[in-house]
Amino acid sequence: MLPELNRRRATFVLTKIDEILAWEQGKEAKRNSRWVELGRFLGEVRAGHYWRMEKLKCFDEFLERSFPGSRRKAYYLMWIHEHLPAQARRELKEVGWTKGVEFAKLARRDREGFDCATWLHKARHMPKEDLKQELEKELPGQETEAREIVYLKLYRSQRPVLERAIETAALMLGSDKSRGYCLEMICVDFLAGANLDNGNPETLLYSMTRFFNLLPGEQRRGFLEHVRGQVS
Repeated sequence: MLPELNRRRATFVLTKIDEILAWEQGKEAKRNSRWVELGRFLGEVRAGHYWRMEKLKCFDEFLERSFPGSRRKAYYLMWIHEHLPAQARRELKEVGWTKGVEFAKLARRDREGFDCATWLHKARHMPKEDLKQELEKELPGQETEAREIVYLKLYRSQRPVLERAIETAALMLGSDKSRGYCLEMICVDFLAGANLDNGNPETLLYSMTRFFNLLPGEQRRGFLEHVRGQVS
């Protein structure tokens, strides 16, 4: 079910997004100070389906129009808004949103235990690459799996279905998850459901393992405790 469209709020948010994106190049520094605000508005557009005000078929189509150069930037901005504490978001104008993307990874892991003051200090005084290296020490095992690009040919009528499915998965998982992860979760869910009754137990086990690997640490521990209780 699509959420009820709040037209008044949607018009306000879409206008704000246009204002931020319309800043002249000479005011680039001022515009950068509003990237966090832009991330908040973009998240609201996605959650409220405000893109319907523009007669568009999906949120991704809205991003194609608003960010013709790179939709990835829009997802990064939403990631920052969702995972950085308010103090860090307020001070991002001093360190830049690209550095904010880096330590938002740590903020997502540590949640309430995130040492905001220390990492803001490092972000102010360290080049981006040095900051990234510091974070890699705190986040071992990041990006260790090889990547590959897969191309799918779709009919135009099929694309809205795919985009809405990925959009829904992103709402459930959080916008920090890549579109690839969202698509994987959709496929894993399908495989698990297809093999529940008299299906392939190996496929079901594989699907459940992938689900487990995507859970945050606290939820993993809770899941394992539940399983141990069932076994005993």
